[in-house]
Amino acid sequence: MKEIVLRVSDAKFRFIMELIQHLGIEIAEGVDISEAHQAIVRKKIAASIPSSLVPWKEARKKLNHPT
Repeated sequence: MKEIVLRVSDAKFRFIMELIQHLGIEIAEGVDISEAHQAIVRKKIAASIPSSLVPWKEARKKLNHPT
């Protein structure tokens, strides 16, 4: 199954939602994450060292252009 993320301006949102409903496309309301996985993430966040964290924009550049 493919997943599509669509960013829509506020002005076009109602039109796009009506179109999606008319086409019968399923709209996912959110992602279910198990409590076990949430606990793992919370543990990793608690153990992280803020000074070693990299801002997303910088990390994205490194991912797109590895050295």
